[in-house]
Amino acid sequence: MSEAVAQLRRHAQEEASRFPALLARAEQLAGTVLLGEHGRRRAGLGDDFWQYRPLRPGDEYRHIDWRRSARGDEQFVREREWQIAQSVLLWVDPGASMRFASERNLPQKADRARLIALAAAILLIRGGERVGLTGWTLPPQRGDAQILRLAEAFTQENDEDYPAPEARGMIPHARALFISDFLGDPAPVEAALTKAADRGVRGVLLQVLDPSEESFPFEGRTIFQSIGGSLAHETLKAGQLRQSYLQRLAERKDRLQALCRLTGWQYDCHHTSQSAQAALLWIYRAMDGGHR
Repeated sequence: MSEAVAQLRRHAQEEASRFPALLARAEQLAGTVLLGEHGRRRAGLGDDFWQYRPLRPGDEYRHIDWRRSARGDEQFVREREWQIAQSVLLWVDPGASMRFASERNLPQKADRARLIALAAAILLIRGGERVGLTGWTLPPQRGDAQILRLAEAFTQENDEDYPAPEARGMIPHARALFISDFLGDPAPVEAALTKAADRGVRGVLLQVLDPSEESFPFEGRTIFQSIGGSLAHETLKAGQLRQSYLQRLAERKDRLQALCRLTGWQYDCHHTSQSAQAALLWIYRAMDGGHR
């Protein structure tokens, strides 16, 4: 067996072993978000029982549940569940820039992004939603089999430092979740969200950053190089760049927030030193707020 073939096999085995571990961690994370089996239950025209509530003025008597009402002096209406499952489209940045962690005890941005995205998908699918990827590689579907497909898809990586968001295949009036560090050219992000908004798609933009990318703790001689190797810069006085860098980062965040306001999306920034649970809960509530 040639060295090239052996190396390819080892790489394939590593890739195959990653998504079960990711799936297990995502299942555990999703389980910590105590929103019940169906976090979006609302009264309406569904077939499943949701709750009893007291009879109100204007209710029709034919809707009274006489068995429940017979237990006391009050009359109760049996409400059923509003179940209009929507499609949710995910894009998780597979680029090389996401494979960065400033310390050993911190996860890579890519690892945190995949974990949050897959946990969100688990919650959404088990809440009755159809979830898939942007583009045409994995259309939105329900079921545990779709969760496995998403877990496997999230282990795929891209050698580009900052790949453009995949905005093809946007289903009209769907919802979307984009997760990236968003440190590359903002023009493709703006184009993707504008295209989504034109099709009535609303969603959530989660920026994932390493703590060092927020604080810029560098001093003296420093070589800055992108993970993919496409960018490099050497300086003898890194500390003098701090203020300029922090200003540009703040401008980038402002630009992303303005874009979200313009397109009807929601923005948040998550650091890999923070709780993944907090980010997941924010996403789930933000998605619920966009439910129509």
